[in-house]
Amino acid sequence: MTERKTISVASDPLFLDELSDYLEVLANPVRLRILRYISTEPRETNEIAEYIGTTYQNTKKHLDRLSTTGLVGREAGFGRETERGVAPVWKYSLVPGGLEKLIKTLGIFSSVAMPIDYRDAEKQIRSVRTAMGGEGNVAGPVLYVLSGISEGCAFILRSDRIPVGREDPDSALPPAGEAVVLPDQYQAVTRVSKPHAAITRSSGGWEIEDCGSTGGTYVNSQLLGAGKRAALSTGATIDLSLGPHGVRLLFVALE
Repeated sequence: MTERKTISVASDPLFLDELSDYLEVLANPVRLRILRYISTEPRETNEIAEYIGTTYQNTKKHLDRLSTTGLVGREAGFGRETERGVAPVWKYSLVPGGLEKLIKTLGIFSSVAMPIDYRDAEKQIRSVRTAMGGEGNVAGPVLYVLSGISEGCAFILRSDRIPVGREDPDSALPPAGEAVVLPDQYQAVTRVSKPHAAITRSSGGWEIEDCGSTGGTYVNSQLLGAGKRAALSTGATIDLSLGPHGVRLLFVALE
């Protein structure tokens, strides 16, 4: 049975203030749009301003606030060509592992009982979590894709047994929430009809089982044997095969 850990923060008001400030930055829907936009490639300020439909000055303020979270970094690059030529610019991007860091933070604090004076933090967590999940009210748990062509995608798990694997052209697509189906580009992942692995819910919590895959299933970098199971808790990383043709997933329990 998975041990449920209790996190107590009521006696540390400084920490709660820092958490509230962090969430206030991210709860802004415009900033969440910026995070999604720069997650695929570095963007200069003018590009971002056009995307979110505001001025350069306002965009810069949003980027400065996001930079304080440690999720966004910048590097020198060249801007778009104009009549005057090409000028050097700052380009902003999500830092490596930034999405994983954000999701882990949201998952950890989703189950924390906030003191009465900080109940707004709970609302902020729900707001950011919903926006990042890309769907309405997330009942959880969620698997987030952390590598490859589908990086940033979220799969809400709505069944007690969810097969996980690569799409199979010879089989019908399972209903949403009842399977995690990855694109064919993840070539080292077994077809979902086999499947590569399965996530199950029991009275003791959530577990993952390797279903005899060729490339193996790893939980927090530990290899599971074929047919073996491992408990899953918020923040657990799952690798279906290793290398560029495998996939890394992050498990976050939002229940």
